[in-house]
Amino acid sequence: MPAHPARLIEAACATAVAVFARLVTGVRGEWRGCAPDTRRRVYFANHRSHADFVLIWTVLPAPLRRLTRPVAGADYWLKGRLRTFIGQRVFRAVLIDRHPVNRDADPIAIMATALDQDSSLILFPEGTRNTSEEPLLPFKSGIYHLARARPIVELVPVWIENLNRVMPKGEFVPIPLLCTVTLGAPIVIGPDETKSAFLERSRSALLALATRSGDR
Repeated sequence: MPAHPARLIEAACATAVAVFARLVTGVRGEWRGCAPDTRRRVYFANHRSHADFVLIWTVLPAPLRRLTRPVAGADYWLKGRLRTFIGQRVFRAVLIDRHPVNRDADPIAIMATALDQDSSLILFPEGTRNTSEEPLLPFKSGIYHLARARPIVELVPVWIENLNRVMPKGEFVPIPLLCTVTLGAPIVIGPDETKSAFLERSRSALLALATRSGDR
């Protein structure tokens, strides 16, 4: 059965975004602790720019890109028709209301439902873009609660190197510069692991990739 024209347009847009990201940043993916796999995963990464999830999504092989959805703020991606189309239809983002007082659904339940639908997720545990001189902000508790809700799902640390220099804060046009996305060994939550222990262990797994990439 022929694909619906709307789906063809969305697929073409997705390909164009991936090609553009590669041309501008020269991004390359390094699989150091795991291999590409279509099993459900949560890719958790450092967060410096709105373009972060695009680079992670871009370095995934095409079959994985079709299964992987970024977790993003609804307030950003639902502003304007073009941004809404890209967020909802091209990236199929899992949109979360970042303002608790306005929420009518639990963000953890929304993400868990996406995993139950055989999607993988891209998540930024810092909760906001890191504009400090520190390599990584403390993790929010969301990644712990998601891991506890779906304990068999692998969590893959992903370190993005150089993007803060490709797209400095306040700049609109990217500065061409080689960018690396390093994917490390997956972790899963322990049966009796506490929130503080898990957050420290997952954060350490991500910082270890930064050390190996020379980005600290």
